[in-house]
Amino acid sequence: MSTQIILLERVENLGNMGDVVDVKPGYARNFLLPQKKALRASKENIAYFEAQKKSLEAENEKKKKEAEKLAKSIEGLKAPLIRQASEAGHLYGSVTSRDIAATICETAKGDVAINRTMVSLNDNIKTIGLFPIEIVLHPEVKVEVTINIARSSEEAKTQEKTGKALITEEEKPEEEPKAKEKAEKKSKAKNKPEEKEEEDSAE
Repeated sequence: MSTQIILLERVENLGNMGDVVDVKPGYARNFLLPQKKALRASKENIAYFEAQKKSLEAENEKKKKEAEKLAKSIEGLKAPLIRQASEAGHLYGSVTSRDIAATICETAKGDVAINRTMVSLNDNIKTIGLFPIEIVLHPEVKVEVTINIARSSEEAKTQEKTGKALITEEEKPEEEPKAKEKAEKKSKAKNKPEEKEEEDSAE
């Protein structure tokens, strides 16, 4: 089962403005329609789009130019983000798209408006280091910035210079229990014949 929609802007892996496409009902209901990226492809809505096509295209072009201007101001930006973390570099908590948007706005010069929906992040970040992040400013305008997650400003500066995360070799606490477990198994294996002998003598 699918829902037919008409796109009001370009949508990645789906189509361009004005395309009539079939999508899953949930995708249309939860994302495309509330975000005003599309309309249900009814006769009335298709007629509306055709009537408004020129103004919609003009509005889209205006937004695209604004996005291109913004892209130039943040392209290649390296934004530091200070967080508490272990010696091995594991964060106490994680960095979300909202955190990334906020630190870009703080770091960028001038009036920069970035929100979490523009941040292309599959999973929250859970370690310190340098992370290239794609920012979608417009369906046709994307830019890459680097988020520099560190435990202090000094550490962030060093990471930026070296291009590497400052972490110590991770401790391996599991090794000791494993070694202990092996020793116990070995000891049990040795004791088994003796236990059998005691059973035999008991008989």
